[in-house]
Amino acid sequence: MRRDKSTTYTNQIKYLTDELAVDKSFDLVKLELNYANRDMCLFLVDGFVKDEVLMFLMHFLSELTEGELEVNGLTKLMKRYIPYAEIEKESDLDVVIDQILSGPVALIVEGFQSAILIDTRTYPARGPEEPDLERVVRGSRDGYVETIVFNTALTRRRIRDRSLRMVYLQIGKRSKSDVCICYLSDIADIGKVNLIEQHLKEIDVDGLPMAEKTIEEFLAGQFWNPYPTIRYTERPDTAAAHLYEGHIILIVDGSPSVMILPATFWHHLEHAEEYRQKPSIGAYLRGVRFIAVLAALFLLPLYYLLSINPSLVPQQLDFIGPDDHGAVPLIGQFIIAEVGIDVLRMAAIHTPSALATALGLVAAIMIGEVAVEVGLFSSEVVLYIAIAAMGTFCTPSYEMSLANRITRLFLLITTAIFGVSGYVIGVTSWLLLLTQMKTFKTGYLWPFIPFSLKALLNVWVRLPIPFKKYRPSFLDPQDIDRS
Repeated sequence: MRRDKSTTYTNQIKYLTDELAVDKSFDLVKLELNYANRDMCLFLVDGFVKDEVLMFLMHFLSELTEGELEVNGLTKLMKRYIPYAEIEKESDLDVVIDQILSGPVALIVEGFQSAILIDTRTYPARGPEEPDLERVVRGSRDGYVETIVFNTALTRRRIRDRSLRMVYLQIGKRSKSDVCICYLSDIADIGKVNLIEQHLKEIDVDGLPMAEKTIEEFLAGQFWNPYPTIRYTERPDTAAAHLYEGHIILIVDGSPSVMILPATFWHHLEHAEEYRQKPSIGAYLRGVRFIAVLAALFLLPLYYLLSINPSLVPQQLDFIGPDDHGAVPLIGQFIIAEVGIDVLRMAAIHTPSALATALGLVAAIMIGEVAVEVGLFSSEVVLYIAIAAMGTFCTPSYEMSLANRITRLFLLITTAIFGVSGYVIGVTSWLLLLTQMKTFKTGYLWPFIPFSLKALLNVWVRLPIPFKKYRPSFLDPQDIDRS
């Protein structure tokens, strides 16, 4: 049944009361008042409103005298009698309802056609702590939190630039989730900004239950491709560094991670620690990290290939390959160990911190020593699985580490089925997959494909900041010069 949305005070109150179901939700508050001989009503969500501000608001309203609101009453209320910075009027009651559920207070005054929205909201929030996944030895200890206003403030604190833009959107027919597009207007490619904004506005979904991950699936596509085309960070300094390069940042309310767009394969292998040390140390750390990631991808399949084909092993490396294959076939040992590591990872996530050490001891004893002693695993298998696991954990991007793990399993299976041909086909398929991928119309392997020697050296070697005089060309920045 269509409810009456007319602008008379009684109908306004009835419509808002019915649509918000005030009598059925204890946290939705309807406060009826009378000031200056006029009926007024406040609608708010308990827990989203600063009590002190609400008390001051009612105090100022109580000082109104009869007749003060007869001429230009709405304008007087907004500009004189309600001393609050974030205030606006709204005549569409459906918009008023959406705003109330987002946190602002709605004031309905008898005789006025528009409601007054007062943004007094304060969300439950934790303090900005250093993120677990992106720790550094030296550097800032603050990180993004789950509240969008705090996150935009943390970003603007590091970028005091008049060209910094924060574009506000709401996504989700029911959730009305707040999303912010953040970029530097005189650096970022406006075409990419408009493209991302258009994609966001085209998202047709009732809500964003998983916040930024839901948005990623709409923006990135390629649903069954495990490799991420969007980078995440919980560090404001990392986000600021990417904004200065010409990237675009998406901040989603309810998530402590912001999205960096676009992001190539190499962006997922960078870490803030490299830039918190001297360039030579940073270059060394980056080189070690690349070696660890390569080992995580290719070491196990290559070891398995050489173990089942001893003729391929050079004489200098004849120690490769287990002396005792164990009771389980070698490929079975690898699969069991891979699945076991994932089980351990999930168990660690769900284990209280006080019991984490005990879980590690149990895992080390049962999977390590006992499994080898009873003949389930070969000792060399445990060694190479441990090396691959360390390489996985060295990957800065959690999403990239999971994708590499899936690739490693794929290479193991193809090698087990087809031998040398399977290994070659698997590696070739992996390269072709990455080669054809795009991240917002940019090659995923840039600057390797399309090739750019200077940019590639900057990817492989952590160059000193004074030498980085130009922004990455694949971003098409308006201002390429960083000087």
